[in-house]
Amino acid sequence: MAPHHGDVDRPRQARQTLPEDRFDRLPKGRRVGAHRIAARPHRFWLYLVAVVAGVVVLSGLGIVALQVFGGNVGTFTSEQEAPVAAPEQVQGALDPNATVAILNGTETPNLQEGLEAVITENAWGQIAFVEYAASRDVQISAVFYGAPEDEAAAAGLARELGGVSYYESPDYEEYGVRLVVLLGADYAGPGFDQAAEITARLEGSAEPSDDLLE
Repeated sequence: MAPHHGDVDRPRQARQTLPEDRFDRLPKGRRVGAHRIAARPHRFWLYLVAVVAGVVVLSGLGIVALQVFGGNVGTFTSEQEAPVAAPEQVQGALDPNATVAILNGTETPNLQEGLEAVITENAWGQIAFVEYAASRDVQISAVFYGAPEDEAAAAGLARELGGVSYYESPDYEEYGVRLVVLLGADYAGPGFDQAAEITARLEGSAEPSDDLLE
């Protein structure tokens, strides 16, 4: 049986050689064929947006806090107490006609008598009476007055007595005077020299005479 023409081995056609193009020079890497693998998105812009958003939020909170807390600085609402102004200092004015009582609450003998001499000599007031206080261990000296209109006279006398304190008090109304001077252990005003002279004179007069010794 003669071979069929279809069975005759045909010589294979020689492979054509084509010129090299850009698809034959693809670099090695993460490529499949001529298609690049999808690159991961950069996170830089995400970070930048987050930072900007944070700054905006913090700035807004700061402005709100300033308006809430800082807006009340230097202002007072109806529910807040305004600062109380310091009371004005009374200008002391000595009154030569003010009646004065002196109480000696110290261990210094005759200090009330010595101060009486000073007040009378300088016309700082009219001495009504002087005596020892009920207690001889008074610590704080002061000038007391009973009526508000005598505050200036009390302040003036307190200044002359070395700057002692002065107070309004009804405790000495029974004395019937406008001002009461209470001498305490802290007293450092005038009258000590006069008190010493009075004490020495009184002690000298108490010495027995020569006629009584014979």
